[in-house]
Amino acid sequence: MGQKYDVAIVGTGTAASVTANVCRGAGWSVAIMDYLPYGGTCALRGCDPKKVLVDAAAAIDHVARMQGKGLDAGRASIRWQDLMTFKRSFTDPVPSMKEEEFAKKGIDVFHGSAEFLGPNSLSIGDNVVEARFIVLAAGVVPKPLEISGAEHLVDSTQFLSLEQMPRRIGFLGGGYIAAEFAHTAARAGANATILQRRDRLLPRFDAELVGWLMKTFDELGIDVRLNANVTRIERQADELMVSAVSGGKEEVLSFDLLVHAAGRSPDLTRLKLDAAGIAVEHGRIKLNDYLQSVTNPAIYAAGDFASKGPPLTPVASHDATVVAENLLNGNRRKPNYEGIPTVVFTVPPLASVGLTEDAARHQQLKFRMQHQNAEGWYRARHIGETVYGFKVLIEEGTGRILGAHLVGPGVDEVINVFALAIRQGMTAEALKSTVFAYPTGASDISYML
Repeated sequence: MGQKYDVAIVGTGTAASVTANVCRGAGWSVAIMDYLPYGGTCALRGCDPKKVLVDAAAAIDHVARMQGKGLDAGRASIRWQDLMTFKRSFTDPVPSMKEEEFAKKGIDVFHGSAEFLGPNSLSIGDNVVEARFIVLAAGVVPKPLEISGAEHLVDSTQFLSLEQMPRRIGFLGGGYIAAEFAHTAARAGANATILQRRDRLLPRFDAELVGWLMKTFDELGIDVRLNANVTRIERQADELMVSAVSGGKEEVLSFDLLVHAAGRSPDLTRLKLDAAGIAVEHGRIKLNDYLQSVTNPAIYAAGDFASKGPPLTPVASHDATVVAENLLNGNRRKPNYEGIPTVVFTVPPLASVGLTEDAARHQQLKFRMQHQNAEGWYRARHIGETVYGFKVLIEEGTGRILGAHLVGPGVDEVINVFALAIRQGMTAEALKSTVFAYPTGASDISYML
């Protein structure tokens, strides 16, 4: 006989924490568990520590761009070990703070890898937990790669804990992780190479704007190799020898460090889902529209582990609110992923919300499109930035904003205005009539419509 609860939650990141706090606030008994330090991906291994490094890279970039434009700051450089120490000032306190927070609220904490024993029960080490409901919010892990020598790769977590920046670093993959970390590594003095199997980087984003962003990769000397299929990785002394085939030709490249940046997926095997009768399809738990397992009604999932919405921290929080409401009140609420903004924190950043041009055409929607390479606008010129542009899709007839895609300085903030407009159904005219402070990134919005 195990300890009994109203709800047991696997994971301690954003989705898990929100669910636990809402359910406990409603008077439910709650257990939470993790085999990793408490806090989850965003706080410990993702968004927060990554942004510390990105902002250091952005500071270096700003100084370099303003040289000869009234600024003489010498040769600014990143002191990597000092930057890591600063980063740890954000991450190191998190696990104990999370545990103390849960304890104060009367949420029981467990450490260890959870495994299902039955439809409503889990084992965590020597402990057995039984619950009316179980919420799976354990995040994701790097996808297994069927490449000889893949064990020599490090993951993004290990990159964020490097004590020294290697001289030659490679990134296997072409998404967020590869783009962001390559920008940081290059500005920290490394020779960075990206090996991407597809024909361009960042395939989820508008191709034209990605093309404009590639100018910064070239300026930084980042070697971007597209249509490159890595077939083998071998360690020879202190080097990693990587065999990659492109255009029918094989080339062997040498690195000091190689980072797995080829996607992430829920770690389903660890939980032994079969014991709970939880169906899986295409590497994901089969969920209904209420984020509930279709085969075990006691099971819900949220955030990256659910893989229903975009893999973003705000989505994890949104999912958790939906799950908590459905647990407490019965299945009444479905998640709404319309108008969710996403940002690639390169320098400058790339941001997107809503439909891309290709998606809108695929849906046969009628729209007008405002787009321009705006590198000559004041917003870019006054800080010496040479990459700035936008593409905004506006539906004919309704005037609704279907999508907005921005690249350049400050677009990581401006995209939120477009997200608000899409989510609230604002028309382009309504947004255009808004008076924004000038000169700011938002003050360019009216010219983008």
